[in-house]
Amino acid sequence: MEKNTETKPIIATNIDSSAMDLTCMTEEQPVSTSSRHSEGGEPPAGRLKLFNKVMERSLNKYIDDASFQRFAKTFHPFYKRNPQVMEDIHKQFVSDLQRTIQEDITKLMEEGELKCKLDELDKLERAEKDNKEPAWRPSGVPEEDLCDFVMPYYLKYEAHLQKEIKKIQAENAALAKRVQSGRDAIASTELGITAAVDKWKESVKESEKLLACPADTFDV
Repeated sequence: MEKNTETKPIIATNIDSSAMDLTCMTEEQPVSTSSRHSEGGEPPAGRLKLFNKVMERSLNKYIDDASFQRFAKTFHPFYKRNPQVMEDIHKQFVSDLQRTIQEDITKLMEEGELKCKLDELDKLERAEKDNKEPAWRPSGVPEEDLCDFVMPYYLKYEAHLQKEIKKIQAENAALAKRVQSGRDAIASTELGITAAVDKWKESVKESEKLLACPADTFDV
């Protein structure tokens, strides 16, 4: 007689354990968090907890499909030869399968930054609940709706450009000041050179005059 044993694997501990506090949702009657909150019960669970709960239920369902009965039926000749070995192989198979799937889920959450994004969605939802203003609705005129949507971006971009213009103007003023200072230094150097040349010319003229005097001028 074949041994009919099914293993009930426990979900990997990498999934948030707090998700276990949520009410189990059946496929026939899913529980809406918004309706539960409106009935005066607990506040709706965060999206991260719901995501973990869905992943947990999906993983459990997937592991349940890999039951020992199906495993033994698939490998019936080996099971008939040594049931205990097949049971150990099945346990190892389920353990490796569960670990691999959980690692893929964890990697997906890390690469997609799901935790931060789901928490941000929760914050946006809570902030919207405190907003008493009516929600935006299309006016029926696409031009106006598009203008209302695009104008804030244009205004923000314009403010950015104004800031960059002021920055460039300040840099240009500093450069102009440095250029003017350099010009003043060049002008001062030119005046110094001109004065030195004039002085040199005067000394040359004096030397020429001395050389042009008659020899008897120096007789005593």
